[in-house]
Amino acid sequence: MSSETFETRRTALADVVAIPVTPFAEDGTVNQDTHRALLRRLLDGGITTLTPNGNTGEFYALTPEERHLVTELTVEEAGDRAHILVGVGHDVPTAVASARHARELGAGMVMVHQPVHPYVSQGGWVDYHRAIASAVPELGVVPYIRNAQLSGDRLAELADACPNVIGVKYAVPDAARFGAFARDAGLERFVWIAGLAEPYAPSYFSAGATGFTSGLVNVAPAVSLNMIEALRSGDYPAAMKVWEQIRRFEELRAANGSANNVTVVKEALASLGLCRREVRPPSRELPEAERAEVAAIAAGWSI
Repeated sequence: MSSETFETRRTALADVVAIPVTPFAEDGTVNQDTHRALLRRLLDGGITTLTPNGNTGEFYALTPEERHLVTELTVEEAGDRAHILVGVGHDVPTAVASARHARELGAGMVMVHQPVHPYVSQGGWVDYHRAIASAVPELGVVPYIRNAQLSGDRLAELADACPNVIGVKYAVPDAARFGAFARDAGLERFVWIAGLAEPYAPSYFSAGATGFTSGLVNVAPAVSLNMIEALRSGDYPAAMKVWEQIRRFEELRAANGSANNVTVVKEALASLGLCRREVRPPSRELPEAERAEVAAIAAGWSI
């Protein structure tokens, strides 16, 4: 793969990296028509980087066949309008099969979900990602890091072995740790994505991030784009105005260990008549009493 192609993909990561929801039909299956409509809404709203099978897409609640379907729908609907960063994970053979499936469809990048095994050594983390990245050398690879113990030199070690590791979704809620990790790994070597979305974007951008992930973008693409435009221009007061605008919505998502992270996004979409509110276990629908607050926030944004 040419360095020019990887450079194009690096640029795509330095942006609002949207994590689309996976809408379900009344019978509990993936609602393909609604999924396509929601993707078109993101694309029409100006979003140019999409992550099918992210956590906001309920990655861990989907079957392997559904994950492949979601990837196919996203690649088809996006066409040449967006870069696709496909979420892969679970055991190594499953992750490799998903990455190869993404490659066959024409997706340019994969995001490797944080390993969920209870025992993760730092060397084992490198081995896990190296096995996946080396299986798809043509694809850009983005590790999703939630492990506060992982050191930046381990990421550098991975990239030494796999030069297709081009970006990092960093989701440890500690801006100082992020700043140190990025510099230990190589600040200019990778594209640094604030993996905890809009609430953390201003602090992480101040430490070197150039993109952020978003679930809120499903509801109000313009709000997310307003924030990245402010951050790109270094206008932190403007970015914090957006931060204040989205604060309560994100607090609801983050409450109780992010129990309702996806639920709140789907509730907002349901309030706008865009998809059903159903989520799969271990998520759960919002209680009736909390739905009105989410609807009021969504209605208040200039959608």
